[in-house]
Amino acid sequence: MAPRILLARHGQTAWSRSGRHTGLTDLPLLDEGRADAGLLGGRLAAEPFAGLPQVEVRTSPLVRARETAELAGFGERATPWDALVEWRYGEYEGLTSDEIHARQPGWLVWRDGAPGGESTQEVSDRADEVVAWARSADRDVLLFAHGHILRALGARWLGLPIAFGARIRLAPASLSVLGWSYGEPALESWNDTGHLAG
Repeated sequence: MAPRILLARHGQTAWSRSGRHTGLTDLPLLDEGRADAGLLGGRLAAEPFAGLPQVEVRTSPLVRARETAELAGFGERATPWDALVEWRYGEYEGLTSDEIHARQPGWLVWRDGAPGGESTQEVSDRADEVVAWARSADRDVLLFAHGHILRALGARWLGLPIAFGARIRLAPASLSVLGWSYGEPALESWNDTGHLAG
């Protein structure tokens, strides 16, 4: 069996709702985010996933990802992993894109990195570590993490520069699957939020 990565972005927080860059700031889920995490869990418990009994589960150690894993029913199976923390935004932590562009017109994290935080190369290296681990055994993995690091994982799974992450958005509490097509890494599904309709 060729291993797949299932990606679960955490539920809504106050800063994800307002568009603030949330790296290491440890925010809890909003009530909406908690409800959506439960709906995500229902999706993973149903066919074709059927609770993913053989899957290996990892989570970012930050509370918004851990809480999503717990509410989705995977908390006891999830191992925290620092490689899954969100992009470290440094001086831009907590700022909206408009606020950042007022300081640095034309800024794009996927190209420019974050001053005082992580470069694109550092995030790419973390993503490569996760991809190599996921491909290291014949089992699927389920990761609970954050928008930018999961988008970087999508790019690196495909063998593309992480700048590709700018073109593949992820909604809170979405589910994506990185798989294979004709023996090549592929996006099996991306940014699926059908379960959030209830």
